[in-house]
Amino acid sequence: MKKYRTIRNYSLQDLAERVGLTKKTIQRYENGEIKIDMDRLNDISVALDVEIPLLIEGAESFLGVNIEELDTVKIPIVGRVSCGDGVFAIEEIDGYEETPRSWVRGGEFFYVRAEGDSMINARIHDGDLLLIRKQDEVEEGEIAAVLIDEKVYLKRVFKNDGMLILQSENTKYGPIFRTEDNRDTIKILGKLKKIVINM
Repeated sequence: MKKYRTIRNYSLQDLAERVGLTKKTIQRYENGEIKIDMDRLNDISVALDVEIPLLIEGAESFLGVNIEELDTVKIPIVGRVSCGDGVFAIEEIDGYEETPRSWVRGGEFFYVRAEGDSMINARIHDGDLLLIRKQDEVEEGEIAAVLIDEKVYLKRVFKNDGMLILQSENTKYGPIFRTEDNRDTIKILGKLKKIVINM
């Protein structure tokens, strides 16, 4: 809290007036002398213009806050990835998206932004944010984020007699085929879980 108060160039009194508390109470919060309830923490995050997860990062137990009580979590929007030696690595992050915690239980997640019209019949449009659960295999017919030539695409995945078939959801685009011989040119990054529509 003190870090962001200093960044905003607020005195203890400035912050106290913005959240309707006394200067002494703010000071006691910062010193860890008293715990902060979630409603008060929300007021302080608004006053400091900083998201709650950033405000309490690394200090959840010190502040008496259970991180699981927070409604949202920040998930990275991935701009570029690599798969050197077959290992998925985020090379570039374009930002973070506040995401309901209930969406991201049981795994590691990231967002990619849809480009083009190859998946329009699956209601995926240019600019939509796509929440991906990181996994290197998907079930037959599921939509996956797939790395092809260092670029991330969304495709429906099928397998047939050792052949991998990546199908678009737009008849303008034909399927992409990979056999065991050239399968290593494609890497499944994860399964599509949610579409956040670009308005």
